Amino acid sequence: MTGDPLFIDGVDLVDIGIMAAKVLVAFTFLLVATMFMVWFERKLISDMQNRIGPNVAGPWGLLQTFADGVKFFFKEDLRPENADPLVFRLAPYIAAVTAFLSFAVVPIGGSFGSGSSGTVTIFGRETYLQVADPPIGILLLLAMSSIAVYGVMLAGWASGSKYPLIGSVRASAQAISYEAALGMATVVVVILAGTLSTHGIVAAQAGGITRWFVLSSGVVPFIVFLIAATAELNRPPFDLVEAEQELVGGFHTEYSSIRFALFFLAEFMNVITMSAIMVTLFFGGPAGPILFGMTWFWPTVWFLLKVLAFLFVFVWFRATLPRLRYDQLMHLGWKLLIPLILFWLMFISLKELRAANDWNWIATYGAAFIALAIGTALLLAGLRAGDRAFQDELEEA
Repeated sequence: MTGDPLFIDGVDLVDIGIMAAKVLVAFTFLLVATMFMVWFERKLISDMQNRIGPNVAGPWGLLQTFADGVKFFFKEDLRPENADPLVFRLAPYIAAVTAFLSFAVVPIGGSFGSGSSGTVTIFGRETYLQVADPPIGILLLLAMSSIAVYGVMLAGWASGSKYPLIGSVRASAQAISYEAALGMATVVVVILAGTLSTHGIVAAQAGGITRWFVLSSGVVPFIVFLIAATAELNRPPFDLVEAEQELVGGFHTEYSSIRFALFFLAEFMNVITMSAIMVTLFFGGPAGPILFGMTWFWPTVWFLLKVLAFLFVFVWFRATLPRLRYDQLMHLGWKLLIPLILFWLMFISLKELRAANDWNWIATYGAAFIALAIGTALLLAGLRAGDRAFQDELEEA
């Protein structure tokens, strides 16, 4: 909260009330958006597959998610005999809370650029349209992304059953494989923005589409981030953590009633949160044209439209892409994404250093290409040696 101008002159009851209102609005928005996302995914996939989808509960089936939630509340809450009672109950809440904490640092409105600093006035007090703006906002996002996996891992371990345990082991391996690529793609944005603050990152992209980091970073970091984020969310084609054909239901096989609903809620809430994070990092956040002088209204509208576009992409992935095999999952993460974003990060760093120190570009990029060639040769040699060892083990088996 230290970056928010609301607290520059101290804290009084009005400031506390505004802060409480922002927390309440953000939490309510996420819950309502999650209900909408469940309906949106089911309806969109049904259209893509020439089916009807939800159409009974409410107009166009809009109340179907609400009906499902009410049903979950009244179902029997089961716990396996061999489960760890405390951890079994705690795991769903870890998964849900981390999704909300990540969304808390995302700017969802405010006019940036042309002398505007992204602040809005509420009851005579200037503040940001985000719950909090810590100076280490990006580190908080990465930390929450890592902690969210603990909910899945602990749920599988605490269930005292083999199928959930296998799902939790897969979750840990998948998180490790794609967290590195996700983090390095984020580092590219931090280098370009020169700050860890999410508000500062959005402000650095003010001034038009050409300043959005999706373009100034060369598109590759965004593509890597999108793929890694899909894997982090356990969304198709990376949903091997659940894999109902193999693991019944994966890590949440033994869960029922409201505890299962919390995992369901956390999954869709994470999709919304990750979409908002991508909009913040690469697409200027709430940036967009201001029409009719309504500076408080249009930025939030553009932000919501951008998030909706990413939600459509995630549903599109689910409807069209087949699930990867586990060896393909690991191959993509370790042999393609990590080397690609590592080399791209090196070039972005050299570009910024050359601009800051006025280095000779021929010498700078010449040294970079030599280092790239050596690194590529070593990488290929290591991959080939690993493939040969794997083939030898298969032949011996």
